[in-house]
Amino acid sequence: MDLRNHSTITEFILLGLSANPHIQALFFVLFLGIYLLTIMGNLMLLLVIKADSHLHTPMYFFLSHLSFVDICFSSVTVPKMLENLLSRRKTISVEGCLAQVFFVFVAAGTEACLLSVMAYDRYAAICHPLLYGQIMSKQLYMQLVWGSWGLGFLDAVINIFLALNMIFCEAKIIPHYSCEMPSLLSLSCSDISRNLIALLCSTLLHGLGTFLLVFLSYAHIITAILSISSTSGRSKAFSTCSSHLTAVTLYFGSGLLRHLMPNSGSPAELIFSVQYTVITPMLNPLIYSLKNKEVKVALKRTSEKYLQHIRC
Repeated sequence: MDLRNHSTITEFILLGLSANPHIQALFFVLFLGIYLLTIMGNLMLLLVIKADSHLHTPMYFFLSHLSFVDICFSSVTVPKMLENLLSRRKTISVEGCLAQVFFVFVAAGTEACLLSVMAYDRYAAICHPLLYGQIMSKQLYMQLVWGSWGLGFLDAVINIFLALNMIFCEAKIIPHYSCEMPSLLSLSCSDISRNLIALLCSTLLHGLGTFLLVFLSYAHIITAILSISSTSGRSKAFSTCSSHLTAVTLYFGSGLLRHLMPNSGSPAELIFSVQYTVITPMLNPLIYSLKNKEVKVALKRTSEKYLQHIRC
């Protein structure tokens, strides 16, 4: 569908994080560093999981996809934000804005589904350790991962298909550093009732639905851990899911706070948005490498093999 046939504007203005040139320069250095750390950290985790046979398990298969999603999530918004921090014309085309919204839907929806799938994996491992191999079969965990990607893409396709019918008239300023569906809805001068219904369904499915699955999984996990008589046993059981619990808290906590706030471009809204789309993808590989003994051991083994290969 040709957007120019029904849109009187062809681009939007992104106000970004600050209008002060000096602060923009500082933000550019800061977010460039964060972006490079995000890419390197998640790529390192992907390579370690692939290289070490000890990590070829369902949990680390899920984690490898989470790392890939985090690379995509950060790459959808940060490069354009860095470009605008150095540019006087902080614009984005209507087509580019819709494309950005599409990939934000894909990445955010897939990550929420993957985190809920990983919570179920921890539930199976802790609550049913003897049956874990049967419960989390290769067929099931492959279906869970590709189902997560499928739901993310389906959600994005539905919302963007409806967004293609929106008409944008005179309002063209987005009080944000990236395009998000709520921002586009507030700029439209056409009927957006169907868009609001689709966005509400998306929020219920990928927000409330996945959070409920995580909550139920951890309710059973906590009950099982508390039933363990020895302190060392409880500590060992909790350590197997502490990394995931930290990642879940960061993602759903910042995402919930971000979407509960009105779309006004306030400092608090921008802070939680940055936490949700920029900081969390950087922190995930740190969380899973620093708080996970298996990953730390695998990193050591992989680095030793690499050094031996160089010496040879």
